[in-house]
Amino acid sequence: MREVDLVVIGSGSGNSIADERFADRSVAIIERNPVFGGTCLNVGCIPTKMFVQAANVARSATDAARFGVDAQFTGARWSDIVGRIFGRIDSISRSGEQWRRSGAANVSLISGTARFTAPLTLEIGDGPDAGTIVRAGQIVLATGSRAIVPDVIADSGVAFHTSDTIMRLPQLPRHLVIVGSGTIAAEFANIFSGLGSRVTIIARGDHLLRTMDRDISDTFTRLASKQWDVRLGCEVAGLTGPALDGPGEGADNAIAVALSDGSTVTCDTVLVAVGRHPNGDHLGAEHGGVQLAPSGEVVVDRCGRTTARNVWALGDVASEDQLKHVANAQARAVADNLLRNWDDTADLAAFPDVPIPRAVFTQPEIATVGLTEGQARDAGYDIAVKVQPLGAVAYGWALEDSDGFCKVIAERGTGRLLGAHILGLAASTVIQPLIQAMSFGQTATEVARGQYWIHPALSELVENALLGLDI
Repeated sequence: MREVDLVVIGSGSGNSIADERFADRSVAIIERNPVFGGTCLNVGCIPTKMFVQAANVARSATDAARFGVDAQFTGARWSDIVGRIFGRIDSISRSGEQWRRSGAANVSLISGTARFTAPLTLEIGDGPDAGTIVRAGQIVLATGSRAIVPDVIADSGVAFHTSDTIMRLPQLPRHLVIVGSGTIAAEFANIFSGLGSRVTIIARGDHLLRTMDRDISDTFTRLASKQWDVRLGCEVAGLTGPALDGPGEGADNAIAVALSDGSTVTCDTVLVAVGRHPNGDHLGAEHGGVQLAPSGEVVVDRCGRTTARNVWALGDVASEDQLKHVANAQARAVADNLLRNWDDTADLAAFPDVPIPRAVFTQPEIATVGLTEGQARDAGYDIAVKVQPLGAVAYGWALEDSDGFCKVIAERGTGRLLGAHILGLAASTVIQPLIQAMSFGQTATEVARGQYWIHPALSELVENALLGLDI
């Protein structure tokens, strides 16, 4: 049995915990995946945004004519795009692993799947270090999440992809069917259509991005239907096609996707993008005294403590908000708390209690923070709402944008901002003043009138939206 002071399970945001403050403690990092660095680095935020940039460059050529510019998109060198992106990503992943293996003498890396066999005791399986027993003074669960695959697809025996495999295809799909209607589906639809693939989206609901504010969801669904073949109110009834050993192969073969409305879509590649499930159920949590929520997350308090003493959790495995910036913030708090007294809640750092922003890097880009209009009304707030069209501000004229907008929701009387939702160019950047205002308690009037707004910058969209609120 190996005994250490601290075990961190997962090499994503959890990898940042063992810094110089832990130099006097023995630390083991356990990673079950063949690549090091977690979801964001290897199969999530970072590579997808690099693909988005390539797609946006291609799309700028196809959209040039309305600006009086003659340009053509003649095709994407898929292998070059993949090589550029993963040449960098894989190098960072390898370097991170090598650093943990040969860097600080007090930190060791264990390869395999960790499961509790008793409180603060883990057994390693399914990897090079299988059979190792590790007992720790403290444990951090940072095991992330995995792609959900409906049984009708998983049991079909037909080749499919998830976000974990789709970016390493050997060639660009001719026709990609995406099963799902949320963030992952929208981003990959943007990527592959921008680079020249035909895209069909299969959505169970009556609109896309249905958890977002209804004005965002409705507008995006309308715009998406102009770009892609969007099938609303449908589910996959079955797949027929090449039977392969696993997802990630066979893009040249015809796959027939039967839908619940009786229609069939024939494609060469299927992407399943219906969401991700927290990996808490892979931990043998019951043996460690760790409680899981009905939805699968590890139950934690506001300081990251689980129901098992000296066991902490952070990130996707413990949060409904599966976002890298959330995991990073939680990792900072947990790292501080590992050096403090478990029993002294007043002394422990809490996870940030501020609105959590998110973005969808699709076409057009979307960013949101705080309550939707429906949520604000349901909560009983007396609200003022302003929807400011992007095309009504000077930079919107330059963009020839007739669809983008900024929607702000504030409490009438106080001017307190409750929610903000932007659809349009650089939405994830333009929304930041509103995120800051909501995080620090600034009112709509203070934000709009308490600073200069560069004219004629895109940020005037936010200024005008705030000034338009009847508060």
